[in-house]
Amino acid sequence: MSWKTLDDIELDGKRVLTRVDINVPVENGMVTDTTRIDRVVPTIHDILAKGGKPMLLAHFGRPKGKVVLDMSLRTVLPALEAALGRSVTLIETLEGAEALTSEAQAADVLLLENIRFHPGEEANDPEFAKRIAGLGDIYCNDAFSAAHRAHASNEGVARHLPSCAGRLMQAELQALEAALGTPKRPVVAVVGGAKVSTKIELLSNLIDKVDQLVIGGGMANTFIAAQGLNVGTSLCEHDMADTARAIMTKAATTGCEIILPADIVVAREFAACAENATFAVHLCPDDAMILDAGPQSVARVGAALDKAKTLIWNGPLGAFEIEPFDTATNAAARHAAALSREGKLISVAGGGDTVAALNKAGAADDFTYISTAGGAFLEWMEGKDLPGVAALKAG
Repeated sequence: MSWKTLDDIELDGKRVLTRVDINVPVENGMVTDTTRIDRVVPTIHDILAKGGKPMLLAHFGRPKGKVVLDMSLRTVLPALEAALGRSVTLIETLEGAEALTSEAQAADVLLLENIRFHPGEEANDPEFAKRIAGLGDIYCNDAFSAAHRAHASNEGVARHLPSCAGRLMQAELQALEAALGTPKRPVVAVVGGAKVSTKIELLSNLIDKVDQLVIGGGMANTFIAAQGLNVGTSLCEHDMADTARAIMTKAATTGCEIILPADIVVAREFAACAENATFAVHLCPDDAMILDAGPQSVARVGAALDKAKTLIWNGPLGAFEIEPFDTATNAAARHAAALSREGKLISVAGGGDTVAALNKAGAADDFTYISTAGGAFLEWMEGKDLPGVAALKAG
């Protein structure tokens, strides 16, 4: 590893500035999903166990450098305290953090108010970063989900303090290294979603690194149309046909096999339990839309997974939100989960729709690792250097 972990730095008696992502969904003032909070608990507990005093740096929403009361971290404080099983003291201003009261100094865990209330955060202002760094002795980044942002609290601060990765950051980096850095082969990638245009860099990077690339969802329609086949009224980016053909040509030169649907499930309306039918991919009716991959396609994906040693998954194979067009995604996800459970497959997945689809399929718990990082996960898969990770390596 080119970066340090909590095991590599002496924390006893040190104030540890800890960047976390507790930007959780809230409805009517209540946190509705504590996943991100739960995932930072091990880091905070380990810092405390090693004699360190964590001061948490976090954002909530997009206040754009201004104080927005609805985006105060006070909203998530009860859920954070419940997850940690201890009280957390909120420090409302930077000035308050620089001159802590005796009560705050005695507290086990401190939480600095929404770091994005300060314009210097997103601007990665060097003076602001230096000022934050002055609050602590050690910097620990546990927010991989924000690592693709060159902000003061996840890139600038690391320039001023001894730095390390928290447990969640460590787990993310190790999982991604296992999937794309030095993977066990063969490697299969499943990439789905609505549009090719949003995933060109991802596809281009993957075909250099994986042995088979399964393309599903609305993206697959664009590739099908690029081969001169009819896709009826399906979601399709016809203007991306040249790009799709270029990706297929490049894949042929790198030895990456692209797996597209061989059969399709179509309907005349996008609605749950809509009347539907299955056709060979070249027989799509003019007045129908493709909403899922058919059983032959699912069997082909399953056969690829049976031979694979590593799987990277981003995006569903069909319109998984509505039945029965979740069939292909559910079947492939459950097959991957079973292989992972049996120790035959290393499976790493990430992205918002991906996590929702795997949870819906009941497959998430058996995947080797599921990233909650969203944009950072995608940028890593695209082969980009993430500022928050690069700063840890430099430190």
